[in-house]
Amino acid sequence: MGVNRLGLWRYALASAAIAVSCCTGAIAQEPPALSDAANAMIGNWEFSNADHDKICRLALRADAVTGGYKVDVDKNCATLFPSTKEVAGWTLDSYGTLRLLDSRGNAVIELTEAEAGIFDGFQPGEGRYVLQSAAAAPVRSAEDMLGDWAIARGTGKPICVLTLANNPAGADNLSLKVKPGCDPFVARFGPTFWRIDRGDLILLSARGQTWRFEEDDANTWLRVPQTADPVLLVRQQ
Repeated sequence: MGVNRLGLWRYALASAAIAVSCCTGAIAQEPPALSDAANAMIGNWEFSNADHDKICRLALRADAVTGGYKVDVDKNCATLFPSTKEVAGWTLDSYGTLRLLDSRGNAVIELTEAEAGIFDGFQPGEGRYVLQSAAAAPVRSAEDMLGDWAIARGTGKPICVLTLANNPAGADNLSLKVKPGCDPFVARFGPTFWRIDRGDLILLSARGQTWRFEEDDANTWLRVPQTADPVLLVRQQ
């Protein structure tokens, strides 16, 4: 009996070791390969409302997370679209439905492909969404930017007002006018020219220094790279 019990005990230990090994192997497996359609989604996307006056950006990645793959969401998205606050992942089903997921893998937003590179969806209280690849997103022209713009710090209080004009001022640059009463922070930089470059707005000084802004929404641009005290460019009505 003692030998039989010892044999059974050894058998149980061996079985448990095999089970642990199998489970550990399953955990260590690589995530399933992306389908061709899902792989084509990897990259930067613009998330906006139907009027395109609220805009933020998402980056779809191939890193596995619960229920799908990782997505990086711009900080301003949750302010513009509260439903994006919990978004942490994404997945694309065989029917072409794109789901933005929370950290538990639950769908927060569903979008369907309207045309190549453009998805749309609807959320009660927030209206229609449009998601389009950064390459397909419309790029602002110089004509879109003409007029008065205020430079503001993180508090949103204007500290300087510029008038962006359409007068050529040398190689690809246009002229601007700084209105009286400009804060020393901007005066030291001394903006003199401006231009649109790859979708960003560039302010330039006579010394060749530059401030680069990217679109936050139709009337607000954010200086990049971002800092703890952001610098905004806000359209004046």
